[in-house]
Amino acid sequence: MQKNLFRILTLISFVSLTASAQELYMPRNIKKAYENGTRSLDGKPGKNYWQNKGKYDMTLTVTPADKMVNGTETIAYTNNSPDTLKQLAIRFVNNLHKPEAPRAGYVSPDFLSSGLNIHAFTVNGESYTVDSKNWGTVAGVKLKSAINPGQTASLTIEWSYPLSKESGREGQLDSTTFFVAYSFPRISVYDDYDGWDRIPHMDRAEFYNDFNDYQLNVKAPKNYVVWATGDLKNPDEVLQPKFAEKLKRSLTSDEVISMANADEMAKGEVTKQNAWNTWKFTADHITDVTFALSNHYIWDAGSVIVDNKTKRRASVQSAYDSKAVDFSHGVAWSKLALGWFSNNWPGVAYPFSKMTVVQGFADMEYPMMVNDGTTNDMEFSQFVMNHEIAHTYFPFYMGINETRYAYMDEGWATTLEYLIATDQLGKAKADENYKNFRVKRYINDPATEEDLPVITPTILAGGNNAYVKPSLSYIGLKDMLGDEIFKKALHVYMERWNGKHPIPWDFFNSISNASGQDLNWYWNNWFFSYNYIDLKIDKVSIKGSNYSVALKNVGGFAIPFDLKVTYADGTIQAIHQTPLIWKANQKNITVQFNALKAVAAIQIDGGIYMDATPADNNWKK
Repeated sequence: MQKNLFRILTLISFVSLTASAQELYMPRNIKKAYENGTRSLDGKPGKNYWQNKGKYDMTLTVTPADKMVNGTETIAYTNNSPDTLKQLAIRFVNNLHKPEAPRAGYVSPDFLSSGLNIHAFTVNGESYTVDSKNWGTVAGVKLKSAINPGQTASLTIEWSYPLSKESGREGQLDSTTFFVAYSFPRISVYDDYDGWDRIPHMDRAEFYNDFNDYQLNVKAPKNYVVWATGDLKNPDEVLQPKFAEKLKRSLTSDEVISMANADEMAKGEVTKQNAWNTWKFTADHITDVTFALSNHYIWDAGSVIVDNKTKRRASVQSAYDSKAVDFSHGVAWSKLALGWFSNNWPGVAYPFSKMTVVQGFADMEYPMMVNDGTTNDMEFSQFVMNHEIAHTYFPFYMGINETRYAYMDEGWATTLEYLIATDQLGKAKADENYKNFRVKRYINDPATEEDLPVITPTILAGGNNAYVKPSLSYIGLKDMLGDEIFKKALHVYMERWNGKHPIPWDFFNSISNASGQDLNWYWNNWFFSYNYIDLKIDKVSIKGSNYSVALKNVGGFAIPFDLKVTYADGTIQAIHQTPLIWKANQKNITVQFNALKAVAAIQIDGGIYMDATPADNNWKK
């Protein structure tokens, strides 16, 4: 009996400790990954962590006359998983253009095309009959011989597809300028928590790719310049000597060099005058490659030191139409962004050798490239460029599953865009822009879906769950931990998962582990709740000069705020509270202060944390 009583008491204690620790909800497949040791509860990759990898050698030809892309590729695909792969999932995002493809919204006829046409498909030298006319953005190919754990399979694929007339993330920018992204059939991700990634791309949620090595050869007609992910390996073979020399000089120059102006492009002076030139690029251990080409875009270049310890430089280039008034600043703005992100927030040296900003329509990021629309608003154009370049770290430095967990990259890019703006524009203007462009959309959107937990997969709830809410949580965490601890924890997380595939629980656990604090109460509050932003002054009690201000957290989010005390003489005292004040009681708190003189009014000021009902944030004596 005494032994049984001891067991009961032990069980009760265990249950109590578990409850007080506020464990984070995990779906069953995520739990299984932790049980299998591929991920660890201290936030590190587990002892059994693995990820598969491909080595792609591709040649793509773009024919401007008919707007067709033709390609051949060989893929050496290594199965590092413990599983025997009896099929492959092949992804081709541009099948989104097929009329029958499911999409998140309406498209015009100019968006539509016939999609992918597979001409040949082999695995380990064995031919497969593949009919791609019924493929969506992801399709399965049953293997004749399975790929065993540790085995590398060799695939060859020949394909073609038309570039859509309407350009978004890719397609025709004008009749002789093309942004060619997601342009090759790739092996989809096979991971430790969900197996094959078969979620179709529907032009809303973004992407999830393995870290692969790429040899990219782009065949383009003479007078077409090609800009791409990776290092150009043969400038002397594709550029006239004068321009090849300028490109080499730009790699070590602090200047913004005019690589090719509109007149030089129009006169055909830039490229070698072969009927076709093959531009060769390489990029290793990266999640994607893309390219653009034009026979009339202006080309600028320069470089910037991104690692002060080693003095490593990154090439910075821009390509744009002569009518764009903002892109003439593209290299200068990009240099500022790369330098600032490398040395301030996140404070990790830009990891790649190049960044190219191309004038397009997408306001979209790609490894080493940006496709941005042009505007006459210089401040906004630079803001967008900052945001897209910030994506270098999330999702490209770490291979984030944007399809499921967009808040792991969009939330961070939104945060970094705000932090760099505070330096470039000043805090007051950065706050104003952040509220106007980001938070007001969230506060003013009455849709019930806005209050779904951030942890909800992005394919079910995107928008503010991907951008504003996670960004506010990261900024609040920075305020609560302080810059030193916050940056240390962020660096630990990034270092652990650089070149790997973190999921939200890896982030939560890693930041808690690196900061030395159990932050599950904060993660539960911001990521697993139906909270929103709404504080209220409930009651003000006065005893002499001592004021007790009772606040009710109607919305529930643990936000930082200032209690602003306005004195009768017009002076203001700001009493700052970090989110930590909500840890013990997330619904009701009391802030006390000793008045310095006669008090006229008290206000809750959340700053960028805009209140859903600001009318009850004020008290007047």
